[in-house]
Amino acid sequence: MNPVSRFFGRLTMRPQGVTLVSAAFLPIFAIVSMFPIVASMIQHFATDPDAAAKVPLMVTAPGLTVAVLAPFAGFFVDKFGRRRLLLGCTFFYGLFGTAPFFLDDLDQIFATRLMLGVCEAGILTIVNTLIADYWEDTGRRDWLFVQGVVGPFLASGVILLSGTVASLRWNGGFLVYLVAFPIFFAMLTFMFEPKRAQMAKVQAETPTAGISAFPIAAAATVALVTLFSSALYYVFIVNGSIAFGEVGVRDPGAVGRMSFLPSLFVIPGALLFRILSGRANAVQLATFFGIIGTGLAVIGLARTPGEMVVGLCIQQTAAGMAVPMLVAWAQTKFPFEHRGRGMGIWTGAFFFGQFSSPWLVHQMNLATGTMQGAFVASGCAALVGMAVAVVAALRASPAVPRTA
Repeated sequence: MNPVSRFFGRLTMRPQGVTLVSAAFLPIFAIVSMFPIVASMIQHFATDPDAAAKVPLMVTAPGLTVAVLAPFAGFFVDKFGRRRLLLGCTFFYGLFGTAPFFLDDLDQIFATRLMLGVCEAGILTIVNTLIADYWEDTGRRDWLFVQGVVGPFLASGVILLSGTVASLRWNGGFLVYLVAFPIFFAMLTFMFEPKRAQMAKVQAETPTAGISAFPIAAAATVALVTLFSSALYYVFIVNGSIAFGEVGVRDPGAVGRMSFLPSLFVIPGALLFRILSGRANAVQLATFFGIIGTGLAVIGLARTPGEMVVGLCIQQTAAGMAVPMLVAWAQTKFPFEHRGRGMGIWTGAFFFGQFSSPWLVHQMNLATGTMQGAFVASGCAALVGMAVAVVAALRASPAVPRTA
């Protein structure tokens, strides 16, 4: 049996795993499905003098909602359970996601996008919580690896589909949110509430143990590291085309063609996560910071498009390991009774990093005078993060006794 067959052969609870991997991609729809239709929406609402500002904000509005609400979503997950809230969030995600197809008022569409963000906060928090609930360490890492490999292909398919339907009608791209309803019925069929079995296991192992205090220090560490990592993760996504322009590539089509091959390097990045997933968390974080820091610095120092592509390949490798690594790390920091709140904090920190990254890069752009200078500064910040993680890894390593 080859390694691929062995890997898929050992995956347990496949219906639940496939459903969760599919659901985890729903929040990504809020951004990737909108890229092909932004221009057509601005044109459609040309009579609104603020359309050029409102439409891009409409794209990012769900992310800000997730950043604000995810920690509170985690509280409700721990208090009321996982399955019912996940079903409700997914169902209303489908309703609010497709609602703009039937609307012709930009302010109303903006409001539905904010409500979509409420649903996303619940979905992402609960999905990451359930992955930790359903599987032990090896199973978690396997399914997070699958998620990291499948994600890029789903993103490409969504962009293609959204652009196709948008070419038929200005708001046709919103129909891609109908995919939430098949996922909802899969959840209804396969998902189960893990609380009863999990708590029975905990009580059997430690019958006198009560509910532990919420790990505030661990939550603060998760929030800070995730916020820093997310801000680095989005540096190229938001500002990459500007950096390409500084080396002479200004045509959007040319930027897209030059970015296609490097974008596939997220798959080796996901594989690197799986290889390193058995190592200490500090080792994984040091590797991520080192790779993304190197990639951003090479992009910043590039003087030709070819050099830019090399840096992008390195950066995309780090991007491929970022989300599964951060999720797996955060899942180890919270016991079952606090896991919803813990993953809510992780989700909020990651999306706040998405929201704050453009502002931070803009400040570095002003300080250095160029966008490439901002990339170099971001890369240096990541390398400092790597050094901190290396020190943490060395401190955590057991001392080797000396021999006489």
